[in-house]
Amino acid sequence: MTTYAIGDIQGCAKSFDKLLEAISFDHDRDHLWLAGDLVNRGPDSLGVLRRVVEMEERVTTVLGNHDLHLLATAAGVHQPAAEDTFQPVLEAPDAEQLIDWLRQQPLLHYDPTRDQALVHAGLPPSWSVEEALANAGEVERLLIGPTWKQSLRTMYGDEPDTWTHSLEQDAQRRYSINALTRIRFCDVQGRLDFSNKGPPGSQPPTLKPWYEFPRPGGYSTHIVFGHWASLGLFRRSGYTCLDSGCVWGRQLTALPLDPLGEPVSIPCAEGMD
Repeated sequence: MTTYAIGDIQGCAKSFDKLLEAISFDHDRDHLWLAGDLVNRGPDSLGVLRRVVEMEERVTTVLGNHDLHLLATAAGVHQPAAEDTFQPVLEAPDAEQLIDWLRQQPLLHYDPTRDQALVHAGLPPSWSVEEALANAGEVERLLIGPTWKQSLRTMYGDEPDTWTHSLEQDAQRRYSINALTRIRFCDVQGRLDFSNKGPPGSQPPTLKPWYEFPRPGGYSTHIVFGHWASLGLFRRSGYTCLDSGCVWGRQLTALPLDPLGEPVSIPCAEGMD
């Protein structure tokens, strides 16, 4: 059995299928870790969701910011933007089942046997893995609950951008969502920045990539993430980014995690015969 991690699919169902072929994925034995943003911007979000749901226990996925945007749209909290491409999901006969499945996915997954964590964007520098799991769990419990639609109304916004334990509960949840699904750069105080989306080196000197800050307690967990297409396929000790920009016409990438191997990338197949 091999566990593979795959970066942002974003509705690129054809590329997803071709990548599974490229790694000779065994649906009876192998397992997938998906780094979130299953949907949006690509042409077939509905196809991606249906494929992943059908794989059942062969898949572990975390929620990305585009997945949460779909949930918020389904809940009536947000109106679809002009560039959104997930309307077929909302109009599908199995829309309710797909949305219910999606909202039951975590913001953060941790495997203690391998000391590996899966998250869409990253972890704020002040959090240990244990703190991140606890704060993610506060959001996850609301999303799986009967009042999830109402709860989403309090979970959107760019503020607060800094974590303190004195924040009121809704503000803590907003910060948790933003940190786990949107973080790229932050400053030495841990203040999240949402305006700079380019590669490292393009940001103001007061900011650094989140993964360059010291880890609290020096934890050794290997963190697998996506979200940062301008960073692309990136590997350094303790960190792997797998967003190789498929939805932008670049590549979709898989990394064998267990046993650890070399990444496999295929060119974006959307729009090809």
